[in-house]
Amino acid sequence: MNDDDAPRDHEVEFEAEPELLGYEPHARPVGARRRMVMRIVVLVGLLALVLPGILVTVLTADRTAQYSCAAYTQYYAPEAVGSQARFDLFGPSIGWNCYAQFFGGGEVVIASLGLIPGWRPLPTQPLQNT
Repeated sequence: MNDDDAPRDHEVEFEAEPELLGYEPHARPVGARRRMVMRIVVLVGLLALVLPGILVTVLTADRTAQYSCAAYTQYYAPEAVGSQARFDLFGPSIGWNCYAQFFGGGEVVIASLGLIPGWRPLPTQPLQNT
């Protein structure tokens, strides 16, 4: 048996996996510049996957909050000249809040829409002033 017929170290290592028998590992390490380029490409790829989902979620929540706020303002404050839904961290409640805007610049909180704004049914009976 000559040296050419003797199994190489990596062939003995991959004996359990016959599909890897022809594999020749390369000993050349990846350079620092190539590693940096690979990291940047991976980071850009991750941002390209995640950022559209975040933008769609935020824009959908904003649109839902604006529509809900307009309906609440028409019901609870019909004398208001406008409405605005804002996401507040330090407002009356954490999350989306609905503000009715009055002539002269005054604002009143009409409803808290929560962290994920959605439609909550309006009361079916008239409001009672207490």
